[in-house]
Amino acid sequence: MTISPNHARIAFQGERGAFSEEAAVQLLGEGITLVPRGSFEATFNAIDAGAADYILAPIENSLAGSVHRSFDLLVESRLTIIAEVTIPIVHHLIGLPGASLERITTVQSHPVALAQCERFFINHPRLKRIAAEDTGGSVREVMHAGDSSRAAVAGRRAAAIYSGSILREHLEDDPENYTRFLLLSPGATIVANADKLSLVFQLDHRPGALYHALEPFAKRGINMMKIESRPVHGLPWQYRFYLDLQTPAGLAAAEPALDELRRLVVGLRILGSYPSAPSAKIAEGAASGEQK
Repeated sequence: MTISPNHARIAFQGERGAFSEEAAVQLLGEGITLVPRGSFEATFNAIDAGAADYILAPIENSLAGSVHRSFDLLVESRLTIIAEVTIPIVHHLIGLPGASLERITTVQSHPVALAQCERFFINHPRLKRIAAEDTGGSVREVMHAGDSSRAAVAGRRAAAIYSGSILREHLEDDPENYTRFLLLSPGATIVANADKLSLVFQLDHRPGALYHALEPFAKRGINMMKIESRPVHGLPWQYRFYLDLQTPAGLAAAEPALDELRRLVVGLRILGSYPSAPSAKIAEGAASGEQK
């Protein structure tokens, strides 16, 4: 499937300058129409509301783990994964032009972003941290306030969009900080060059149920890249299992395993068969090379 970048409207959670916007542009190019939404719920409703053609949602961070709200909304929806992208998360301290770190007293951002810059705040204990809805929106608010004692933690794109000044670069504690995003489409979609499969199912409470559910893939040499359980809303102590699998030969080659799995589990749903994202390190290195 080919997406027409010049016509695609991509909804994402957050305001302009959020890392989700950066991911959308990296995946699809600058020609897309960006549709910022204030919450995950509004983001996942954007297609039904006629505001977007596709949705880009964060699904996991290499340090913070899974984005559970995205996962739950994906499972509750009828959306299909058609692509993924992984980007490095690089945090900068952004303030008004002419501001300086010495004059900053408060720093705002998304709670996860603030937590990922703990060493910076330990080294500057006078700075008061303020939790906000997202990174890009934090920069917008700082610039709108016009207060040189305020700053935000966000990516470089947010500084450019809102004409902010980067006061300190690379605040993140761990350079191995990446977020994986999923591009979601309404309805079932056949995607060319798919080599990754995501699915979800429930299990009966019986000994060995999970072992037997995974066996169809193991005995066919299909590599499992991720497994995670999530509670089923409205059914206490019932869980869904989310799997990511490597399928170099595409979905058709995995069908025998899926047919066997259907007889062993409850409510099997294929979330998507799609091309796996290039390594974030490779993508980051290529971008650095282009900038030189």
